[in-house]
Amino acid sequence: MSTAQERRRRIIDLIARQAYDRSLLDSGLWFHDDIRNNFYFASYLFAASVDETAEIGFDRQEAMRKAESVLMNALSLQDKDSNRATYGHWPLGLHPDPKAAKPNVLPAELMGILAVWFYRKYSSRMSEGLKAAFEDASLHLYRSGYYRVPLRRYHHHEAKYTAAKLIYGTHFQDEALLQEGKESLRLTLKRLSEQGMPEYGALPWFWHWVQAFTCALECATEEALIEPLRRILDGLWDIRASYYLPGAWVGAHSRGLAHDLPRDGNVGFDYVQFGDFPLPPSLPRVEYAGLLYYEAPEYVVRKAVQRAEPREVRRAVYPIEPQGAEVLHNYAYITERYAVGGMWERVKEFDNEQHRWEATLPLTDGPSVNRLYFFRPGEGYQPGDPRHQHDSGGMLFHRSAVVAYYAGEAEIEQRNVLHGVLPKGQWIQRPTALYGYAQGVYFAVFLSSSGYRLTEASDRYEVTHWGLPAGVVVEALDDREANRMGISDLDAFGSILEERAPLWNPLPDGLCGIEYRSLSGDLLSLKTDGRTSNLPALNGSPIDFRAYHL
Repeated sequence: MSTAQERRRRIIDLIARQAYDRSLLDSGLWFHDDIRNNFYFASYLFAASVDETAEIGFDRQEAMRKAESVLMNALSLQDKDSNRATYGHWPLGLHPDPKAAKPNVLPAELMGILAVWFYRKYSSRMSEGLKAAFEDASLHLYRSGYYRVPLRRYHHHEAKYTAAKLIYGTHFQDEALLQEGKESLRLTLKRLSEQGMPEYGALPWFWHWVQAFTCALECATEEALIEPLRRILDGLWDIRASYYLPGAWVGAHSRGLAHDLPRDGNVGFDYVQFGDFPLPPSLPRVEYAGLLYYEAPEYVVRKAVQRAEPREVRRAVYPIEPQGAEVLHNYAYITERYAVGGMWERVKEFDNEQHRWEATLPLTDGPSVNRLYFFRPGEGYQPGDPRHQHDSGGMLFHRSAVVAYYAGEAEIEQRNVLHGVLPKGQWIQRPTALYGYAQGVYFAVFLSSSGYRLTEASDRYEVTHWGLPAGVVVEALDDREANRMGISDLDAFGSILEERAPLWNPLPDGLCGIEYRSLSGDLLSLKTDGRTSNLPALNGSPIDFRAYHL
């Protein structure tokens, strides 16, 4: 296996090459969609151009000139008027005219602290003009005080503010600000140790936590800062390892962007840390994955990459805004070949982007998506974008199986549709079931009625199921387990699973009961009205949520 340093070099080479080959717009920038992309790509191009040990395959001097030009143009868009509320900030979207774009609070949060790190690392190789531009931009960021926000929600914004206090306090020798940052760090560590992280499975938010505190660690000059920063980074990487398959984030997500659902795309940091999947030809959120690095402890890496024995992960989640549920319960069953899991409770996260449950496959260099899941469209849903779920749905999770039920709305008939995403592979259709085989894993998908259609896209199969209420049961089985059961191919798998089809039982008072005997022999029982699960039970006993922990 390659080393982390070699994997970092591959990412730097990949992004630097893309930056070098990309033509500049009339504005002198590459991108008008997001100012941060210009900063990130130019950072990689500059880093590659000054690394004389790297075989970059393009002209170093030209690369450096191009990188410096883009960095200068991007930094120049900062609001430097201290009388304005947007002082110190950059615009986010630049179209059509970057110079006329209005400042936005988001770029400074991460780009601002990375700019200080980049200056401290590379200032000796910068031209005098670029050095001055970085010094000026950093000074305005520091003076703006955008990061002086009290800790209240302990989310990714506040994590970056805490890191900013530490970084600016160190860089500008502001002892009062540094002490404020230390107190924020102490409180953040206390929150993480007592209640965990509120943003479960959230990308790119999680990577903003990692970058912010890695950046703070590399900028730290006081020994007293090293230990707490290492503790927080060890804890973050331990969380990541708990829900890891090669290149994939297992189970529920409090947020999923289009480039991570239904196929993981934001994988640069995973690639560097674990290195057990191929580097994709493009990274939709490159940020500083190849530049910043914190080596996770050995026990964390072992947890992530050694999965010979299946494990169950049960974790309590204390949400940012409780919304009636003081504690959420996150479940995952992780094996070497696949994982299954999700969140018991449905909550409305930011932009209604909670991703409730899924079966997950490792990321490969093939075109297929690596997730299997169903959902009912909700607020924010657009055709072709399989996110944004409705708030209905009762769930039951146990090992390799998921039982799910979705209510309907008689008054809004067009919403009474269930959508499913399946990975590419072999699929057999039956009147009320689908049986599939992908990446050495068999899947059974049971539907409560026959009103569905299966269509093939370039990277997935899509299921449209008309008519709600409806139920779905999914179970996974890898081919080695199947061989031990005498299952040799997909037809045999389908024949055996057909005999285990779940029972769909209408119950009084608008409830529905679903019973399924899983391949492990356990009886899964779900009673639900589609919005809440009433007595989800395993072998006749209600699920015991006291087993969930941080």
